[in-house]
Amino acid sequence: MSEVVIVSRHAGAVAWLAERGITGEVIAHVADPAQIAGKAVIGNLPLHLAALAERVGSIDMPGLTPAQRGQDLSPEEMDEAGAAIVWYEVRAL
Repeated sequence: MSEVVIVSRHAGAVAWLAERGITGEVIAHVADPAQIAGKAVIGNLPLHLAALAERVGSIDMPGLTPAQRGQDLSPEEMDEAGAAIVWYEVRAL
């Protein structure tokens, strides 16, 4: 895998990724597109930035309750919500 950048403000998500051997630079937001260009990025990005990344990973949690949305969940809570990474390739036309 290419260099990984994790775009998140959630310590639980960063810990969940680390438990799966996925580590890298952690940033709260993308201040400069060069931070993510050509890299594997995990986190929410607007499409114009996602198109710069090699690929974008989303942590999907199909069992997430409405009350848990936007909360910093523990890795255990993420597992209970069915957390899994789905990778996407985004390109501008």
